[in-house]
Amino acid sequence: MKSMKRVFAGVSTLVLMSSALAACGGNNSNSSSSGAGSTTAPAATAAEATQAPAAGGGEKVTINLWSFTDEIPNMTKKYLEVHPEANVEFKTTVIATTDGAYQPALDQALAGGGKDAPDLYAAESAFVLKYTQGDASSYAANYADLGLDDQMVKDAGIAQYSVDIGSTTDGQLKGLGYQATGGAFIYRRSIAKDVFGTDDPAKIKTEIGPGWDKFFEAAKKLKDKGYGIVSGDGDIWHPIENSSDKGWIVDGKLHIDPKREEFMDLSKKLKDNGYHNDTTDWTEAWYADMSGAGAQPIFGFFGPAWLINYTMAGQVKDTSGDWAVTEPTTGFFWGGTWLLANAEVTKDEAKKKAVADFIKWVTLDSSETGLQYYWANGTMKEGEAGTKDSVASSVVMSKSNGEIPLLGGQNMFDVFVPANANASGKNLTQYDETINKAWRDQVREYTAGNKTKEKAIETFKSQVKDQLGIDSE
Repeated sequence: MKSMKRVFAGVSTLVLMSSALAACGGNNSNSSSSGAGSTTAPAATAAEATQAPAAGGGEKVTINLWSFTDEIPNMTKKYLEVHPEANVEFKTTVIATTDGAYQPALDQALAGGGKDAPDLYAAESAFVLKYTQGDASSYAANYADLGLDDQMVKDAGIAQYSVDIGSTTDGQLKGLGYQATGGAFIYRRSIAKDVFGTDDPAKIKTEIGPGWDKFFEAAKKLKDKGYGIVSGDGDIWHPIENSSDKGWIVDGKLHIDPKREEFMDLSKKLKDNGYHNDTTDWTEAWYADMSGAGAQPIFGFFGPAWLINYTMAGQVKDTSGDWAVTEPTTGFFWGGTWLLANAEVTKDEAKKKAVADFIKWVTLDSSETGLQYYWANGTMKEGEAGTKDSVASSVVMSKSNGEIPLLGGQNMFDVFVPANANASGKNLTQYDETINKAWRDQVREYTAGNKTKEKAIETFKSQVKDQLGIDSE
């Protein structure tokens, strides 16, 4: 078997721009967790220093923070506002994931070490396992070595899938998120009433699940009334991908989980029966279906709270208020950002304490002055109503107000707390970003009639072999 280990790609030139990041404006619309194609941070690097006034004696601690959007860097401003006594300065470097720029630059900076190496760095779900379990995991500190223990995780009610993804294979926690991305089914109330006689989330969840047989029964009922159940096959991919029993790599070889292979048949069933508008996610046609402007009105979308807050909010137009959320056909998550610390910070007591305090405030503090409470309630900027979001701590969501106008005033946390609990983080690999793209492309070749199912799978396996050097089972 050819080795799966990929050599870190070098970066010949790293362009540094001394440009100011946008001031902290609450939960940004360019959420770092909103999946493929959604990041809006500039492709080049932005460097900025955020500091608190010196309090007491001792030299100010400088923390180098690397991220792929300005979301976490903006959190440092709120942190220093809430902790005026903190004798710390944050120097932030932001490199967008556009064209794959972030990971190679981060890898080089971690490997290079020294005073300019990242002390804190962010990783999103598409590649986070590389940094918690894979090729680059040795650079990350164990949270326990920072004084952040398992009891803190339990006390905050952190969703288990987030813990699993942020941990090594032997259970050492290296990263946690602040946002929770457990998925729900987001549907049009008016269409629900027309087809099912009710828009009650408790009733609709029994129409679309559990299981794909129920989902397709609902799809037929909707089609008979002139509606599509989803916009495109991508809308069912994420629930299938992240509810599969095993990931793409098993014992060092490419493995196609039966649930993921079934996606080919389900995708074809959607297309052949006209149950969707055959759109591709992150395209104008997909967005059009959020406002009811597509070829046929679409009933719903599968997604986390960020899909509602940062994508649909800008696209639904006149359908705002005509939406609701319910439990999905199968439990899943989609997206997320994890915060990791460089193991080198544990060698400097002052830096270790400063880094640990910021991580704790972002990922584990369930008080009303913790990041997650501000994030959940849209109160990052005092005096302004910002975007509410699902957060990692169920304790925080249980005492927060998740009512939003787009959902007709429904408290979304009633659905997203169990959604986060029902998600699994045990089927990811560090190669998912590359493998998923190849898979999705070949499934569409099959459903379009350009290839047989067997040929599409054969091509997929060849692409994984060529791109990653990974043999098939």
